Amino acid sequence: MKLGSHLHRIGNDIVAVHLVVTDEGVTVIDAGLPGHWRELTAELAALGRATGDIRGVVLTHGDSDHLGFAERLRRDHGVPVYVHAADAARARGETKSRASGGPVKLGATARFLGYAARKGGLRTTYLTEVVEVADGDVLDLPGAPRVIGMPGHSPGSIAVHVPAADAVFAGDALTTRHVLTGRLGPQPAPFTDDPEQALASLDRLADVDATWLLPGHGTPWDGGLDEAVRRIRATAATEPKAR
Repeated sequence: MKLGSHLHRIGNDIVAVHLVVTDEGVTVIDAGLPGHWRELTAELAALGRATGDIRGVVLTHGDSDHLGFAERLRRDHGVPVYVHAADAARARGETKSRASGGPVKLGATARFLGYAARKGGLRTTYLTEVVEVADGDVLDLPGAPRVIGMPGHSPGSIAVHVPAADAVFAGDALTTRHVLTGRLGPQPAPFTDDPEQALASLDRLADVDATWLLPGHGTPWDGGLDEAVRRIRATAATEPKAR
């Protein structure tokens, strides 16, 4: 799915993977679920590209539904995988989130779990090697992605700003589709380790100039970053605290 001249998405509103495509090659932002591999190769082929054009994978955090095909790219194609140092152990499967998902609606949760199962999400292939990054790093990858520390969902949760794509990729620092309730629109993401810290981290987006705000779950948002943050905080103020 083409969002812009340098910006493509595979997957769907339940789990999304994004591609930054430039003359220098391709940067993949998050790796979704293992079954997204076919969509990845099909999207690349439609663009006249191949896996050999992928220069790196940048993970917004280390949760399993963002690791997907990352190790396959690293192991079989020599593609480096970048993750914040505070989530490196998580991406290697050494630590895991113990956060509650919060409110649940049966239909929405069943759709999420069913989609994840169909895409191979019941079996996670963790990373064996990662390249650690830190807040403020500008990576030597197509689009020159800049790392924005967004701790809260996980200790090493980040957003990734790519000016060439006019986009900021937010991972699970926020969502526009709550996978457990089906609620749409900018809101806090479920399974967040520290919800208060996650809300405070939204301040890091205040000075980002981008048309697209792209979460790991939900529809792309182009209604302004300030408005998205306002809605997230308004929703958080009315929600019961997850236990």
